[in-house]
Amino acid sequence: MRLFPESAQVQLEFTKVRDLLALYCQSDHARAKAQELRVHTRRDFIELELRQTHEFRQLTNNSIYFPNEVILNLSKELKLLSIPGALLTGEQFIAIRKLCENTAAIFRWFDNERRLAYPGLTKVINDTYYEKVIVELIDEVLDESGQVKDNASDDLRNIRMNLYRKRNELRKVFERIVSKLNKQGYLAEIEESFMSGRRVVAVFAEQKRTVKGILHGESDSRKTAFVEPEETIELNNAVHELENDERKEVIRLLKELTAKLSVYAALLSTYHRVMGEYDFIKAKARLAGDMNGEYPVIMDKAGVHLVEARHPLLYLYNRKLNKETVPVSVTLEESSRILVISGPNAGGKTVTMKTIGLLQLMVQSGLLVPVHPSSRFGIFKQLMIHIGDTQSIEFELSTYSSHLLHMKDFITHANGRTLFFIDELGSGTDPNLGGAFAEVILQELVKKHAIGVVTTHYLNLKVMAGKTPGIMNGAMSFDEKNLQPLYKLVLGKPGSSYTFSIAERIGMDKQLINRARQLVDEDQYRLDKLLNRTEQDLQQLQKKEKQLSHTLKENEQIRKEMQLVLEKEKHRQQVELLKEQNRVAEEKIAYMKDMERKLKQIMVEWRRADNKQKVIKQMEALLFKKDEKKVVGKMQKKIDEKFKEVGGEIRVGDKVKMKKNHQVGQVIELRGKKAIVKIGMLPIQTDLAGLVVVKEKVADPPADTK
Repeated sequence: MRLFPESAQVQLEFTKVRDLLALYCQSDHARAKAQELRVHTRRDFIELELRQTHEFRQLTNNSIYFPNEVILNLSKELKLLSIPGALLTGEQFIAIRKLCENTAAIFRWFDNERRLAYPGLTKVINDTYYEKVIVELIDEVLDESGQVKDNASDDLRNIRMNLYRKRNELRKVFERIVSKLNKQGYLAEIEESFMSGRRVVAVFAEQKRTVKGILHGESDSRKTAFVEPEETIELNNAVHELENDERKEVIRLLKELTAKLSVYAALLSTYHRVMGEYDFIKAKARLAGDMNGEYPVIMDKAGVHLVEARHPLLYLYNRKLNKETVPVSVTLEESSRILVISGPNAGGKTVTMKTIGLLQLMVQSGLLVPVHPSSRFGIFKQLMIHIGDTQSIEFELSTYSSHLLHMKDFITHANGRTLFFIDELGSGTDPNLGGAFAEVILQELVKKHAIGVVTTHYLNLKVMAGKTPGIMNGAMSFDEKNLQPLYKLVLGKPGSSYTFSIAERIGMDKQLINRARQLVDEDQYRLDKLLNRTEQDLQQLQKKEKQLSHTLKENEQIRKEMQLVLEKEKHRQQVELLKEQNRVAEEKIAYMKDMERKLKQIMVEWRRADNKQKVIKQMEALLFKKDEKKVVGKMQKKIDEKFKEVGGEIRVGDKVKMKKNHQVGQVIELRGKKAIVKIGMLPIQTDLAGLVVVKEKVADPPADTK
């Protein structure tokens, strides 16, 4: 992206975002990318970097492990590896081995499912592969601590075996000499030491000529002399020679290993880059987490549609103070390309403008931004900005001259892929003349189809924005009652500068304010007052609209609750209906069982009775329900004449009457809430609740006829 002027990134505070991002980076590769963060103009690059950051943030939010916790800066080692004849140390080879292990862990992590789930992160390793031979070559020569193994070569094994033997022999001889000298009282407190890699004894200085051998030196106090005993000279020479042979063989093996791995220098550099890329993506995800960044929609055309956008640096600052950051929602597209923001000073006009510009730079750099996910960002080829005092001492330009020079560049280079920001357009000269020039500049930018934001206090620009297609007004809200800015952008209307209200707020003498009002053109004062009143009315209207919206939400919640209650009641009624249907069905089943029992009883009576006609009548009455009520009434009357209800607890052996059919039987068994009652010859099971205890009436004694 072309930036004008070169300080645009500083003015929009994009450099501060880069510095914050660099703090999250652990590798040199990631820090370099953060400090040189590119602003892309190709959609595929922007989409890829945003997707990668979004995917890594998903991993973090879901606490999913990703194997890039070990960060190694191996640029020096890998550069040496590619130089013929170079030599790497064991520690450097172990660092390269860790790099390979980390790379292997990443390749294992990306199984088939994760490659599909995280295509952006997979893209980083798509053009490379894991080579296990590198680790195998290192393991053949070095152990885990980076020391060359004994079996790395036959020569090294033989040298170390001989060295081991000679050192043991030297140790035994030396111990014997130390014991002898100790008995003679020649040894100092140190007893033994090493000088120039050779084993020596520490004797008192006055005895240094008594002990035969080579004098290697004395202590600082001159009280102790270090002598290599004559008996150990040959052994020390042999050990020293073997140590040199060992050192030469180790260097030869390390050079050989370096030469073998130099073939894979490019691949190892790719591994190093991959680890740095993931570190960079992780840093962007962590920054997005702090800024509450989201993944917006990217359009392949110029335009901005911001929903609940916040200035990221202001958001971080306010969060530390537990203050709310007022969001901005604005759309700059073909039908409304230029936004003219008016309102009081310190009301948030410049912050709103910087918010739009900074978020655009961040998105085109692949950074998630603090907006609602439904926000849309187009792609711009150049960004132009003019903020603050641009007086140039070097070129002897006044503030307004410098301002016009910048506007000339804007008009010359602006096009349909330009995003521009102008703070206080036309300021720095006579208001009437400056306002006229500002109108002309704005008209030219509209013709160029550029998209941007302009802040102003000029009434003529507010009027122009209201009647010119492609330009729209915006105002920063101001609470005139409390004389406090609200930092909220309201679209579609111009705003008052609240000049006199702010003067009252800071405590200026009211007489001076009134005198100033009298000097202002009556029409201009009336228009400013009208804008003032309109804004306050709009605030009241928005407040009432908010209350109405809250009431509607409450009503909707009550409606949903009532709907839920109605559905529950409907369900309850359906359940009751089913219960009633089941009860009727149960009664029918009970009736059929009772009918079956009665028929069986009639059959028994048929076999026993002499009067078959009586039994036939009972059967007809039962089957064809002839005079059923009379029959039931007669049965009830007959039973009432013979038995009386006594009630009470039902026990086995009690005589009971069935409440439904008025038949009397004897209880032969109790089963919880059920009872087995024998009626005639047939036992039946029935509910205890449908039974009542009865007792046979005692016949009255015959009357005395005397």
